[in-house]
Amino acid sequence: MPENTAHPGVPGVPHIEFRDVVKKFGDNTVLDDLNFTVTKGERVTLIGPSGSGKTTILRLVMTLEELTGGYIDIAGNPLQYEEQGGKRVRIPDKRRRRTTTDIGMVFQHFNLFPNMTVMENIIEAPVNVMGLKKAEAEAKAETLLDKVGMGWKKDARPSELSGGQQQRIAIARALAMDPEILLLDEVTSALDPELVGEVLAVLKDIAAETDISMLIVTHEMQFAREVSDRVMMFDKGSVIEEGLPDKIFSEPENQRTQDFLRAVL
Repeated sequence: MPENTAHPGVPGVPHIEFRDVVKKFGDNTVLDDLNFTVTKGERVTLIGPSGSGKTTILRLVMTLEELTGGYIDIAGNPLQYEEQGGKRVRIPDKRRRRTTTDIGMVFQHFNLFPNMTVMENIIEAPVNVMGLKKAEAEAKAETLLDKVGMGWKKDARPSELSGGQQQRIAIARALAMDPEILLLDEVTSALDPELVGEVLAVLKDIAAETDISMLIVTHEMQFAREVSDRVMMFDKGSVIEEGLPDKIFSEPENQRTQDFLRAVL
């Protein structure tokens, strides 16, 4: 079985590639023949009504959902399935895990371990998955906690934190794995309105200071406009319009995009 030899920086190799992707839940087709790519360092935001398949896309990249049809490649490496001798063949779990170590995800509902301190939450994966020494992982965690403005809460437990604080911890935890790709799934939708700004400010800094590729699902349209290189409008499992943020938000061509933006802006 071939090793993961492709590198995210190889010219001409998309960082994320969806090819003819189909995802069904029972008789319900959520994604239908989806094709798109994300280049290294690109920030792509998915917008559209609830139920249009946006979060499913992120969950497929994270291998939290199984593809029904088609292929997803990460830096040229097949993620769930590959073609062998004209047949679609499932990738062994070991290869899957090796590919997903470069992918971080921040969830809508934080998903922090409630029985662990902030520090323990952040070092759990670097120590147990990446094999970092505990002292090294803690030093790295302290740097990340300072970055998200949460260094003073390293010994607290999630239940002692506000939603905005928990989400900033979740971002630091994702970054602790040195991801090449960061998936952001409605990271502000569970927050009280006054806490949204503090989380978006952290994400804007990350976008400005790193070359991490980002695939973003959000209803925060101003954030999408400021951070994205490209915006894709989804409806009923398909991309109906895509383009530069200023074009999509100022002069959308598709009537469905116009109606959606009128409703949310």
